[in-house]
Amino acid sequence: MWFLSAVLGLAVLAGFGARMVQSQANGQTVPSTPASPQLVWIDTDIGDDIDDAFALALILRSPELKVIGISTAFGDTETRARLVDRFLAATAEKGVPVAIPVTAGVHTETDNAMTQRAYAERFPPHTHADGVAALVEAIRQHPGEVTLIAIGPLFNIGAAIDRDPVIFRKLRRVVMMGGSIYRGYDGKNGEHRPADAEWNILQDPNGAAKLFTSGVPIFMMPLDSTQIHLETAQRQSLFAAGNLLTAQLETLYKEWSANASSHPVTPTLFDPVAAAYTFHPEICPTTPMRIQVDAKGMTHAVEGQPNAEVCLKSDETAFLKLLEGRLTRAGN
Repeated sequence: MWFLSAVLGLAVLAGFGARMVQSQANGQTVPSTPASPQLVWIDTDIGDDIDDAFALALILRSPELKVIGISTAFGDTETRARLVDRFLAATAEKGVPVAIPVTAGVHTETDNAMTQRAYAERFPPHTHADGVAALVEAIRQHPGEVTLIAIGPLFNIGAAIDRDPVIFRKLRRVVMMGGSIYRGYDGKNGEHRPADAEWNILQDPNGAAKLFTSGVPIFMMPLDSTQIHLETAQRQSLFAAGNLLTAQLETLYKEWSANASSHPVTPTLFDPVAAAYTFHPEICPTTPMRIQVDAKGMTHAVEGQPNAEVCLKSDETAFLKLLEGRLTRAGN
């Protein structure tokens, strides 16, 4: 099993002290920014939409977080893992110790096009470890310490709950991009539309339902708060930074835009909002809600004891400033 790495600083940014976030889902208090870097596991369907790559880059550039593992989700998870392998190898500084295990999660059948497949297939193939087993073991080794950043369909999460629900409940929390409460996918002209079955939930409603009944603190970033666009001028400024991370993002963006004819060329940064929340919760204040998932992938706010903290509106200006500042600074 290969272990590839990216630079993860150890200093916590000044001004972000150890704030506490109360999860009313189970009465636990979850520190949002501890004195030392948070241990995080990333579960991602990187390779389809481009926002997963931006989320991964933001996480790697955030010293508040220490990535202890990455699992790929949905469809051809082996090829997705190769994409992560190449991204980490291309963005790591020479001589950095190997640190991040990359694993492949549950393979599923899908006809969804992997827009960045060519990028992945230019990296040497090898067999990756079982992502579900690796996630469960990471939680077992670090009980109460791991934040799971879930930014893909929830097949791996549902499988991990099935495999060992007791260990899964030892997660510190889940920060997820998924769902739709009052706002669905925006229309072609940016008009707001009613709630939709959001992609990550729609692909595996059963896995989502398991998560919302797992008893783990959940911090949910739905379509209501994550439809933030990286417009042309901001995109060009970011790519012009010319560091290792932005160079890889530009390559992946070009593949995505060339192979995603049904989408606009302007990326929507759904997943990076969830990534940013893990260490800068002020960007997306949350409201306690009880979320129920139906068989059609809808996430309903219902009466009853809250089981999630849900962000319904984010600070788009602050988020974009944070993203640009992290990704364009000098270094890798």
